Amino acid sequence: MRKPIVKFIFAFLSIGSCLMANEIPNICSRDQNPNEFTVLSYHEISEKSETLDSSYAVTPEHFEEQVNWLMKSGYRFISIDDILKYRKGKKPLPKKAVLMTFDDGYQSVYTNAFPVIKKHKIPVVIALVGSWMEAKESVDFDGHKIARGKFLSQKEIKEMVQSGLVEIASHTYSLHKGIVGNPQGNMQPAVITRQWLSDKQRYEDEKSYKERIYNDLATNNTFLENYTGQKPRIMVWPYGYYNKEVRQIVERLGMPIGLTLDDGSNTAITPLWGLRRILIEKNMTLKMLEQDMWSRNANRTDNDRVTKAAHIDLDYMYDPDPAQTERNLGDLLDRIKKLGVNTVYLQAFADPDANGAADYVYFPNRNVPMRSDLFNRVAWQIATRTQVKRIYAWMPMMAWQLPKNNPAANDTVVTLQVDPTHLNMGYPRLSPFSPKAQKVIQEIYEDLAKSPRIDGILFHDDVTLSDYEDDSPFARRQYKKWGLAQSVTQIRSDSGQFEKWTNLKTDFLDQFAMKLAQIVREEHPGLKTARNLYAQVALNEYAEEWYAQGLAESIDKYDYTAIMAMPYMEQAPDPKAFYEKIVERVKREECGVERTVMELQTVNWRKNDAPISSEELNDTIQHLYGLGVHHLAYYPDSVFKNIPDADTMRQAFAKKPTYMHQTTLNNTMPNK
Repeated sequence: MRKPIVKFIFAFLSIGSCLMANEIPNICSRDQNPNEFTVLSYHEISEKSETLDSSYAVTPEHFEEQVNWLMKSGYRFISIDDILKYRKGKKPLPKKAVLMTFDDGYQSVYTNAFPVIKKHKIPVVIALVGSWMEAKESVDFDGHKIARGKFLSQKEIKEMVQSGLVEIASHTYSLHKGIVGNPQGNMQPAVITRQWLSDKQRYEDEKSYKERIYNDLATNNTFLENYTGQKPRIMVWPYGYYNKEVRQIVERLGMPIGLTLDDGSNTAITPLWGLRRILIEKNMTLKMLEQDMWSRNANRTDNDRVTKAAHIDLDYMYDPDPAQTERNLGDLLDRIKKLGVNTVYLQAFADPDANGAADYVYFPNRNVPMRSDLFNRVAWQIATRTQVKRIYAWMPMMAWQLPKNNPAANDTVVTLQVDPTHLNMGYPRLSPFSPKAQKVIQEIYEDLAKSPRIDGILFHDDVTLSDYEDDSPFARRQYKKWGLAQSVTQIRSDSGQFEKWTNLKTDFLDQFAMKLAQIVREEHPGLKTARNLYAQVALNEYAEEWYAQGLAESIDKYDYTAIMAMPYMEQAPDPKAFYEKIVERVKREECGVERTVMELQTVNWRKNDAPISSEELNDTIQHLYGLGVHHLAYYPDSVFKNIPDADTMRQAFAKKPTYMHQTTLNNTMPNK
């Protein structure tokens, strides 16, 4: 039986309805700076009957209506030059500054948007795909042949550029498309995907990947300079996807500015290469635009969304028969839709012997056997075929069972004894103090990061060392550097050293987790961190000594702290009181509720995995909502046994609005 792992909840501070929107900071945001400017991302400006991609097409009438509303509401249009001067300290930006951008180079921008742009003298950025511009008769548009006349002509582009209002940006030469990203054939964004080479049965290597990106972007820069008269200094990432490798390439090519579709405000610490934009969609009303603009000014992000999370074991999806695995995946996707969840915590490692440590992984890597190349496939299918907004990779930090020939295989945590007075970690683990073990673990995370879709990392509950761990030679050397005795026995005999040792271990583990997260964040810039925390850490003042886990420290360092709120596992006599005590303790920490997850157990492992009844799960969820908890998750999820009951979970989750304090937020919106 695997020990349960917790997902995270976000809960948000109540906001008084008497405050005006620009007076409501997100005090629990990691970035406390005010929004400096907002960037809007438009595509087509055309009538419904003439659109190429109706999802992002705005009618001419609505476009002009939006421009008029922005101007009447006090927004001021700015250019890229304005932003650069501001960042260099040469010129302040106006309040409520807005940059307008258009992606893909549709002809309708000239016909229907440019007259409005000229009328109001609005500076804009237009991102062009070189191969589409260079096409003679038709454009390959996501596998569909589109007449070249549906895109801007050279004459139209030059007229707009000569107006002084339009700046041309690169949108790649031929990378605005999907390429095969895994053995199962998923089409994934060409800019960030290491292409699956079916003829060679392997992935594109790093050297080839970087050369492909560089050659495409260099080609586009040369083409656009010749075609439009402007050399681009802006890169607009197709589909909003980018990573460290491609960002460094565009900077080498003279494009220091990158426009993304990342969520959040553009504040003083938002880098020029990662400017965030609001994607304008076809059904966006003025009210919706108003709320999006308000959210940026209030420094709110997608993390204000109420989390309703399912934790998925890929071990249950995997089958030696690939056809059966695909059928299992189909069942999983159908179930996720029924559950109504918006977040999934997806197992990226394999634990077939259920001892809590990873024997295999579900992605290609250098150090651990791959059971199946499944994580990429399942994550992408969930992201593109269900309502789920965020996918977290559930990963161990230390609990790895490496092959015997791995140089770090024997660099393991040494436990002196097990203390029966508190829960002890029984997982096999690598010593976090071993340089060889650290290197292997970092390489595993580097390889995981190559997967195209990861929104966060959920660290397994192995980020812990007991009060009898670690007494390995590597740990002893670290204790000496800390000015401590060189054995656990000696440290435990001195109360002062014991306290210092506990604090240093806690911080060391958390800092190593942050280092691993940063490795993945290089490939996935918006990555969030969540970690599992034993419930006793919130319930018992001595628990940090037992586990080297601290509630306050965890809330401070991780984006979200996931508390295993599982009363039957803990043998709590009164489950209701158990939940209440955890929530009460969390509320004593600044931003504690906002950065904490309560994960519920759906089976009772102490009673032969007996399911928790639907009625009890519903009652527990409503009780936690009543205590002020906004974000919930549960573990485990059994696709084939309908545990927990999908209808119950959907109905229970639905009793919480999509966004935290939805009514209150609406009340704080400025009057029209």
